[in-house]
Amino acid sequence: MITCGLKLTHDGAVALLDGDRLVFSVEMEKLGNGLRYSTVADFSLIPGVLSDFGYKPDDVDQWVIDGWDGDVSGTVALLDQGAPAEVVVGPYRESAACPKLDAPSVSGTFPMDGRTYPYTSYPHAAGHVASAYASSPFAQRGEGSFVLVWDGGLFPRLYWADPCDGVENLGELFPLIGHAYAIAGHHFGPFRKRVQSPTVDDLSVAGKLMAYIALGRVDEDVLTVLREEFHRVFESDEPAAVEYRAAVGGYGSLFEPSVPPIHEFFSAVRARASRNGTGDEDVLASVHAFFEALLVERITAKVRAAKGDGPWNLCFAGGCALNIKWNSALREAPDFRDVWVPPFPNDSGSAIGAAVLGRAQQGGLAPLEWNPRLGPALTPSPELPAGWSASACAPEELAAILHETGEPVVVLHGRAELGPRALGGRSILAAPVSASMKDELNRVKDREPYRPVAPICLEADAPEIFAPGTPDPHMLFDHEVRAQWVDRIPAVIHLDGTARLQTVGPADDDLLFAVLSAYRRLSGVPVLCNTSANLNGHGFFPDVASAAEWGRVARIWSDGTLYQRTDG
Repeated sequence: MITCGLKLTHDGAVALLDGDRLVFSVEMEKLGNGLRYSTVADFSLIPGVLSDFGYKPDDVDQWVIDGWDGDVSGTVALLDQGAPAEVVVGPYRESAACPKLDAPSVSGTFPMDGRTYPYTSYPHAAGHVASAYASSPFAQRGEGSFVLVWDGGLFPRLYWADPCDGVENLGELFPLIGHAYAIAGHHFGPFRKRVQSPTVDDLSVAGKLMAYIALGRVDEDVLTVLREEFHRVFESDEPAAVEYRAAVGGYGSLFEPSVPPIHEFFSAVRARASRNGTGDEDVLASVHAFFEALLVERITAKVRAAKGDGPWNLCFAGGCALNIKWNSALREAPDFRDVWVPPFPNDSGSAIGAAVLGRAQQGGLAPLEWNPRLGPALTPSPELPAGWSASACAPEELAAILHETGEPVVVLHGRAELGPRALGGRSILAAPVSASMKDELNRVKDREPYRPVAPICLEADAPEIFAPGTPDPHMLFDHEVRAQWVDRIPAVIHLDGTARLQTVGPADDDLLFAVLSAYRRLSGVPVLCNTSANLNGHGFFPDVASAAEWGRVARIWSDGTLYQRTDG
């Protein structure tokens, strides 16, 4: 059975399952230097994606389309060969019209290159549940797991996923959409707006805030204000709060008036915090801490009420699962034995989830056969720009270049990563031993100076350098740098002494393991800097020529070849 999952909207993607094996998931932003969050703009793009992997539309046994904003159904407008097309899809989450999350809620046909194809569609939240659980070690072991889903337009919702019994809905934790984190940055700090939008129109702010909060400290008075105003605006018996809960159910921020009350909340917090002269960086640090504590407190209570004392398995999905500090706080909670966050927790995994849901109609929520490097292959480069040379270069020689020159190298290797994190396939690598390297990498990438650079580390050495230093191959948890290593790897240490660690074992990535091992032999340090190789605001470089035209790093390594600038 060949199943194709489609995510047509934000973070558009095409994913293909052949039986239980994930063959590929191609996100639109990773094709041709596409813009971040790109949609599937035209159905006619899909046959080309299939063809790149040796498939054609007639090979597909079932098509499944991810749901979108709505409580009964959603509507997606796009093109087919340039002509307007519209499809009805499942709603944002389960509802009275669609009570069972893992059952199809809509079916129909869609046009593609002069033909029509039948499809089914499930709620958008169902794709998050399915992709997270099916990719988890719990599914591999045949174990059930709680699944927490919190994305931009959704209240945090808890489910129980079981390989035999399917998905059980356990309800929301609190009535606040995930976009609230980004909206905080529209009220405080360097990204503050004087005129607020009724929707969220800058999705990049959330990631920047995770870095910016290290400039501040948690203020107990601000925490008190946040607790009081949160209760008043969202959970109290005041008429406005009651009206909010009646009008907003977490069915998508483009469908409901879910954003204006969040502006009211943060405006009230600003008014009260300003009386005490509290700086924006301290308010944002406090907002982060408040949401983290609320999340852990509410999920703990709901888990215990639903299933009793743990410890339990937990999967976390949705855009909020890119918050490494919240992930770590959940992992430290005593009610959870283990916490799984896939490398594609945001909508980049929704096409995978859609395909898993289609497959599950025959075999239940079975585990996926997958690895994190199933994105698009590098495209053959046209002629490189003038001023570049090419020569053979082994991984050990690449390590020596990183060690001896102290300069970064763009590394484009094999197929691209699934999800938003560059894990060595579309990365810029550099030596971590000078604090100035973080500044250099932020400069070449046009990023704010407080933004951190992630470390990659040999898995066996990680516990000596980081706390806890547990295996984390997808760069989705927070680790502290141990005191004896602070002066040795300053480029990868954030302002609060932590790091977004990626561990590399011998089975994770042959190239990275070889480069790190060789760099360790040369320097005594089993760590390198890793940041994504891309144009600012775009997906990963799809080919060597794109990186050369960008030209801000003088060396590019790709599949055994070193390209170097020769024009100075």
